[in-house]
Amino acid sequence: MTEMNRYFFCGIGGSGMLPLALILLDQGHIIEGSDRSLDQGRTQAKFDYLLSKGIRLYPQDGSGVTSPEQVVVASAAVEDTVPDIAAALRVGAKRMSRADMLSALFNAAPFAIGVAGTSGKSTVTGMIAWILHHAGKSPTVMNGAVMKNFRTPEALFSSSLVGTSGVFVSEVDESDGSIAAYNPRVAVLMNIALDHKTMDELRALFGGFAARAQDVVLNLDNVETARLAADFPAAITYSLDNPAAQLTASEIAPAPTSITCSVHDRKAGTSATLRLATPGRHNVSNALAAIAAAMTCGVTLEGAAAALGEFSGIARRFDIVGTENGVTVIDDFGHNPDKIAATLRTVNQFPGRVLVMFQPHGFGPIKKMRREFAECFAENLKAEDILLMPEPAYFGGTVDRSVGSADLAADIRARGRNAEALGDRAACGARLLELAKPGDRILVMGARDDTLTVFAQELLAKLNG
Repeated sequence: MTEMNRYFFCGIGGSGMLPLALILLDQGHIIEGSDRSLDQGRTQAKFDYLLSKGIRLYPQDGSGVTSPEQVVVASAAVEDTVPDIAAALRVGAKRMSRADMLSALFNAAPFAIGVAGTSGKSTVTGMIAWILHHAGKSPTVMNGAVMKNFRTPEALFSSSLVGTSGVFVSEVDESDGSIAAYNPRVAVLMNIALDHKTMDELRALFGGFAARAQDVVLNLDNVETARLAADFPAAITYSLDNPAAQLTASEIAPAPTSITCSVHDRKAGTSATLRLATPGRHNVSNALAAIAAAMTCGVTLEGAAAALGEFSGIARRFDIVGTENGVTVIDDFGHNPDKIAATLRTVNQFPGRVLVMFQPHGFGPIKKMRREFAECFAENLKAEDILLMPEPAYFGGTVDRSVGSADLAADIRARGRNAEALGDRAACGARLLELAKPGDRILVMGARDDTLTVFAQELLAKLNG
């Protein structure tokens, strides 16, 4: 990929597209793109940032795709009827899926670390990135979320990093099956849980991914990843609960916005103190995964733990927006049952009512995981907590809309918890302001919609008003 190419990103503002576009831009390629959010006037700051980097942006009407020399990058889900794709077909431009583009970059790297799992990928990828950067390893990193350690006024959307060492760290996605295209030097497997595919499909995808790696990192606290340990006896294993794992944690002391513990490497006989500014036991587990991956690059346990003491987190991962009049607003990416449960467990360790505004990330997921969502909220909300939901995120296209937020709210109420389905997000915002009192924590949760962060920021401002 040393020759200069013209890449046109259809949906360039997407969490998986933007960092990939920036990596290719830094490699000297010409980058152009379009996005429905730009056309709709949403998240303008993001597109101003892309323009400032020299990326040309067009309306998503096909006007930017004019040459057979362009390579049009789009997610596999984008239909041929989308104007940019129709234009590509018309002018003879090559089309490439985002997964094909990323896997080609990943597989070409001398030392590729792939981070896989249903939950926690962005956080672990960010942790590995920071440890390696801190150790002077100069990694290239592809993340699906903004890494706050690398955010500057010049790089507000720091979901990627370009390094010089040949180490390439990337999230690897199982939801579309594209994990099968990645050939990692190091495979990190954190957890396998029902999300987009059946368990049998997931087992085959994750097992194959691990089998292609030279070094494997496995979480013994997840039933499915622990099952793989028998197939990979040389794997670096980690656990919060299983003393047989190579990496373990003890003396875990949670606080509302941080957590501390001791970390032990049973094989090397070494220990280190770990202080994280990101709360929750699940983040101790994430840290163990990141430390294990960093160790394959020659970083010591002590060095990795010291770096993580300066890790400031990932945007929209238990991201504390602020506190006004005694009410704290937290912006969170939780959108599947595992992620939602981890966040609710973290916040419910400490006193105070929780008010949740959860925007489901699509009609498909809510229909497929309706029972799991209902059980997750019923088990992790306390009796006084209140869940509010607008309709699922919908950005057009053909989708079965037969199951919506009202159905899920009814399921949760039937299980004895407070849940309300309101028409839209504005109604949820008004209801939150009506309910909120000092000591409450407001959780804004959901995925695939950057305007949720704006909603959380506006909510905080109104609490002050």
